[in-house]
This record gives sequence, structure tokens and C-alpha cells, in this order.
Amino acid sequence: MEEDQELERKMSGLKTSMAEGERKTALEMVQAAGTDRHCVTFVLHEEDHTLGNSLRYMIMKNPEVEFCGYTTTHPSESKINLRIQTRGALPAVEPFQRGLNELMNVCQHVLDKFEASIKEYKDQKASRNESSF
Repeated sequence: MEEDQELERKMSGLKTSMAEGERKTALEMVQAAGTDRHCVTFVLHEEDHTLGNSLRYMIMKNPEVEFCGYTTTHPSESKINLRIQTRGALPAVEPFQRGLNELMNVCQHVLDKFEASIKEYKDQKASRNESSF
């Protein structure tokens, strides 16, 4: 019972996003009756293969994850079902959160490198223009 409350507490921070001034569920956690917290399906609304494949890759790098896969429900719907199954005592929500954090870190690193390259390019272009005068 306490484990379920802890799991719900961890998920509450990920569940909602603001859209058009109202709260909208961005994430659902689905468990079949009688299953434990080691095998969970997360439904991510307003997402597609871009996040699904990247997140699956990041989660599968965790050695405690036995299975991670995703599907899109239908081409006309923008949501994905991400299934995670873990080994041992690790609840599925932990590799999910870790995968999201690692993916955000990778994206931030790429953005930082891109912005630094743009700045370097503009600086080089400006110095070439100054030297030609």
C-alpha cells in the first residue's frame, strides 16, 4: 500500500501539463489487474515516434530493464504507449523518470553545442568582414 502511494507521488509530478488555460493529462500509467509495479504501460498524450524511440533507447540502456517498447495507437492519434518491464525490485517508474532525465540532458547538450557553433560561425564571419575593410 505504501509502495503504491509512493509510486503515485512520483507520477503526480509528471501527469499534467498546461494547455489552453486548463489542466490536461499528459501522461497516464496503466497496470493490468493483478500485476505488480515492475511491469507498467505509460500512455503519453500528444507525442509520437520522435519521443517514443528516443525514450525507449535511453531506458533500454539501464541493465535493470528487461523490456521496453512503444507503439503508436493509430496514425491519426498523437499518443504512444510505452511499456517497461524491470528485473528485481526496481519499479518501472524509476527507469522511466531516469530515461526522461537522461534524454533531457542529451538534448540540452546538443542544444548547447549547436548554439556554441552558431556563435563561433558568426564570430568568424564578423572577423572576416572586419579584416576585409
